Amino acid sequence: MTSLRKLGPSDLQVFPLALGGNVFGWTADEAQSFAVLDAYVAAGGNFIDTADAYSAWIPGNEGGESETVIGKWLAARSNRSDIVVATKVGAHPSYKGLSAANIKAAAEESLRRLGTDHIDLYYTHFDDETVSVEEIITALDQLVKEGKVREIGASNISPERLQASLDFSEREGLARYVALQPHYNLVSRDTYEGELQDTAARAGLAAVPYFALASGFLTGKYRPGASVESARAEKAGQYLESERGQKVLAALDKVAQERDAEIATVALAWLASRPTVAAPIASARTVEQLPALVAVADLSLTERELADLTEASA
Repeated sequence: MTSLRKLGPSDLQVFPLALGGNVFGWTADEAQSFAVLDAYVAAGGNFIDTADAYSAWIPGNEGGESETVIGKWLAARSNRSDIVVATKVGAHPSYKGLSAANIKAAAEESLRRLGTDHIDLYYTHFDDETVSVEEIITALDQLVKEGKVREIGASNISPERLQASLDFSEREGLARYVALQPHYNLVSRDTYEGELQDTAARAGLAAVPYFALASGFLTGKYRPGASVESARAEKAGQYLESERGQKVLAALDKVAQERDAEIATVALAWLASRPTVAAPIASARTVEQLPALVAVADLSLTERELADLTEASA
C-alpha cells in the first residue's frame, strides 16, 4: 500500500498523484471516465481534482460536466468517504469571479453536481483582484463553518495576495489556505519557483501542481518529426522547439532507460520530490495512460538523477 501524504497543515491524507478531472466529459466520455477513475482507485489513488468550469471551453458545454461525471461515479461506487474531492470556484461562465455571493452560489452548484454534502478541498481557481482578500476568505470561512467545505486552497494567485490572505486568516482566526495549485513542471519552473514557492514554504502550504506533464510534452511522445493526435498537441509541440525542452527530454530519456521507467513517471517523480510539493496533478483520457502516472508513488529518484534533471531544466 502506497503511503499517503499529508496535505500541508490539514488532516487530509492524499495519494502522491492527484487525478486531473479536466478530461471527464471532454475527451473522455462517461464510460471512459468511470474506467479511468476505477483504475486510479484500484492503484491506491484517492485524490481527484476538478473545477466547476471544466469543460466550458467545449462548444455545447456550459461548465460543470466534469463534476457531474465524478458525482455520478461517486454515487455508483458508494465510495465518497474514501475519496478526497478537490474542486474550484471562480471560472465557471455563470459564476465568474470571487465575490462572496458568487462563492456561495457556485459552491452550492458544485455540491449539487458532485452529489455530496461537502467538498474536501475548495480552491479559488483564479484570483480576482477586484475583490478584497478579506471578502474572499470570509466567504470561504463561512462554507467551512457550515460544513460544506473541509479545507481551502488557492490557484493562480500572486505571492502578495497569497500572503495577505494568510495574514488575514491568521489575524481573524478564520479558515486558512492549506494548499496552493501552481503551474509547475520540468519545462516551466519560473511559474512557481521563487517568491510564490517561498511564500508557500513559509506558511507550510502543500503545492499540488497543474500542467505537471506540460500538456503531455513530458510523456515523451512528442519528438522531432512525430505527429501526435491530441487536443493539446500544438501547445506541447512548442516545447520541442526550445533548447530547454530538448535538454529535458534527453535527461528524462536517460533516467527512464536506467530505471526501466516511463518518461512520464520520471518527470512526475522529479516534481513530487520538489520542496512543498505534495502531489502533482495529471490526467488520463484512457486506462492505458494511467499506469505511468500512478507509478510515481513507487519511484524514488536518486540525488544524482534529480540533480541531472534539475540542471537540464535550468
